Amino acid sequence: MHMVDLIQKKRRGGSLTQEEIHWMIRGYTRGEIPDYQVSALLMAICFQGMDPQETAQLTLAMAQSGASLDLSALPGAKGDKHSTGGVGDKTTLVVAPLAAACGLTMVKLSGRGLGHTGGTVDKLAAIPGFRTDLTVQELLKVASDTGLCLAGHTGNLAPADQKLYALRDVTGTVDSIPLIASSIMSKKLACGAQSILLDVKVGSGALMKTRQEALELAQTMVDIGRRCHRQVACLLTDMDIPLGFAVGNALEVQEAIDTLKGQGPRDVTELSLALTAHLLALAGFGTPKACLEQARQALLDGRGLAKLGQVIQAQGGDPAILTNPRRLPQAEHVLTVLSPITGYLTAMDTEGCGRTCMHLGAGRERKEDPIDLTAGLVFHVKPGDFVQRGEPVAQLFAQDPARLIPAREELLQALSWGDTPPRPQTLIHALVTQDGVQLQ
Repeated sequence: MHMVDLIQKKRRGGSLTQEEIHWMIRGYTRGEIPDYQVSALLMAICFQGMDPQETAQLTLAMAQSGASLDLSALPGAKGDKHSTGGVGDKTTLVVAPLAAACGLTMVKLSGRGLGHTGGTVDKLAAIPGFRTDLTVQELLKVASDTGLCLAGHTGNLAPADQKLYALRDVTGTVDSIPLIASSIMSKKLACGAQSILLDVKVGSGALMKTRQEALELAQTMVDIGRRCHRQVACLLTDMDIPLGFAVGNALEVQEAIDTLKGQGPRDVTELSLALTAHLLALAGFGTPKACLEQARQALLDGRGLAKLGQVIQAQGGDPAILTNPRRLPQAEHVLTVLSPITGYLTAMDTEGCGRTCMHLGAGRERKEDPIDLTAGLVFHVKPGDFVQRGEPVAQLFAQDPARLIPAREELLQALSWGDTPPRPQTLIHALVTQDGVQLQ
């Protein structure tokens, strides 16, 4: 085979065969095919797309480009969960313990964040002593002992995806549904779980800005799962408003703990329970309605919180944070943001709120940037709330006081006010399964 032939074939709108895709991924992973030729193919894919069979084969080829986790020795059903990312999305820290408390074995591997706040691994780094850099043997032991492991990507999982993702980032080829779907699903397949629930965010603070885009991505990933013999479903969830009140790494850990205590924000609690229920249902624990009751009971009786404490201790962390939040990293400087007018908060530019957090130090503009684990913001109000001029609407947190005043002005620019309240938020838009789309 010759790479030029594949580029020309895809440029003309043709479909690449299974053999061609696997040959290309093997060659690129080994360094035998240069970046410039793969860049040309990626651009052709962006313009011409890929059919479902091509997308599934690309996903499989990337998943098989390195090692895969073998979870067969772990007890019971194995599940996994992934979110496409949003502002204030700390649901993994709630869903994974709840699902494990209900009997589903969870090996959740996550990455570091690039953008407004850290990824799940960065949030976990805010827990004193907590180790996410586990070997395969260590993570399997933690999962065997506790039913849950929360770690960073380990070993040589899907190395082709890492190379392709870095290339897409610098060649303007990020915005392609087949490439996004295969990137996400290749890592999920390599992680070994049979039941995979995906949380596809849609709105101003999400990668997918419209329901149509989010639905296309969700359907593509569910189809990949079907073709690769995995149980996969997607929830389309709202990201026009930050999730919860806290945005920032240590701040979000605290809010997740509050949620597991039954004291969290309504939207975080509702979404976490829904995600847990659908994940359990995928794994054969019952109907979504019955699984929702199981998840709610694990929240109410404290088993979810206890499970989080177990895994924190098993991975070297300080479980005392569950009862003493002051043991989490604390910002040295706090600034209260006051409402400039009297009226209803009608909308938030969620992406703008995320940028505010990044400029406070909670996120990264470049992969090598350090993160301030204490930085971020906590809202006091959400769209629909009526506030008086001078009333607190948020608090900003940072170690560097010079960041606070510019961040306050940036945050105020992201908030909209009016004389009438907006329509209530729809938190969950749709459920996508192999049987079709169910609007919620």
